[in-house]
Amino acid sequence: MNSPICALLGIEFPLLAFSHCRDVVVEVSRAGGMGIFGVAATTPEELEIELAWIDAHIDGKPYGVDLIVPTHFVGKGEASAAEMAVAIPETHRQFVRDLLARYGIDSADLTDTVFTQGSAFSENMREEGALRQLDVAFAHPIGLIANALGVPPDYMRERSKQEGVPVAALVGAKEHAIRQVRAGVDILVAAGGEAGGHCGEISTLVLVPEVQAAIQPYRDVPILAAGGIVTGRQMAACMAMGAAGAWTGSVWLTTHEAETSAVVKEKMLAAGARDTVRAKSRTGKYSRQLRSPWTDAWEAAAAPPPLPMPIQANLVAAAHAKINRLAEVGHPGAQALATYFVGQGVGLMSTALSAKAVVYEFMTDFLAATERLRAFSE
Repeated sequence: MNSPICALLGIEFPLLAFSHCRDVVVEVSRAGGMGIFGVAATTPEELEIELAWIDAHIDGKPYGVDLIVPTHFVGKGEASAAEMAVAIPETHRQFVRDLLARYGIDSADLTDTVFTQGSAFSENMREEGALRQLDVAFAHPIGLIANALGVPPDYMRERSKQEGVPVAALVGAKEHAIRQVRAGVDILVAAGGEAGGHCGEISTLVLVPEVQAAIQPYRDVPILAAGGIVTGRQMAACMAMGAAGAWTGSVWLTTHEAETSAVVKEKMLAAGARDTVRAKSRTGKYSRQLRSPWTDAWEAAAAPPPLPMPIQANLVAAAHAKINRLAEVGHPGAQALATYFVGQGVGLMSTALSAKAVVYEFMTDFLAATERLRAFSE
């Protein structure tokens, strides 16, 4: 396909699939798109295992890696993740215990030690953790490295240039895009507020053309549209507005291969666009996730305010892990509380398919949309 993204990344169709599941990454790349492996909560040791498996199954097709190294977060360059976790107020710890108890979940094992042990997510955001992940990633034939929050640090950009690997960065506003372009990134991912996970407030429909116009005085960097995109027609619409392709995440969460639990998949397949909430209760920064009694409790007036990133992630990580384990074995309270990151495009996700089938549906729907547009000019 004649897109600068295809030329830059060596792919057939400018559809990038962010996923925490190695199987999704492999299937999308083999089908002509590009799988992007999200490693925010993966230890360097785990990352080595996962990337080695991808290399062995992807048939030499290009794939990428996505990290989260924020420009700003509490304790950056100062305390370790474990030291920051010690600062979690008892009011917040008790709120988590009480919430679990209301749904019949024993929280006795959520001791102070569990709350203060830190997490791979918080360690990976720090320079030392990110450098270890980069060492592992660049030991494999990756075709793209992406940073999900803020300008990729100098060491990431410099290492990527040495390795000849393009750098992508996610942005949620035109001023963010300008900073990224001036810093030298190769690809912008314009992520609208409809997106799952960390997102801003501006809709994709407005953000894509706004970013495209704003960067022209600096550099014409290819843009990937993101946020609520789960069909080929949406992808075509965004490319008509100035994008060179699409960056997608939520649509892969209901595929057969996805890491999402069966309980959450069922919830997503039944959900509408209004069944998501943009809140800080998961990581300490705004992220969109599936609404549940867990998210409602954190939005209630009596709830304590979410803590800054990454302390909030340390606070809730063990509770979410326990909820997921119990939900899988049929615990009704855990099944009610279960939630996961997902965008407003969930309202268009009503059928579970394989990742390969989703790619082919994107291609078919994209071509049909471009034919409809062409008919208007005849």
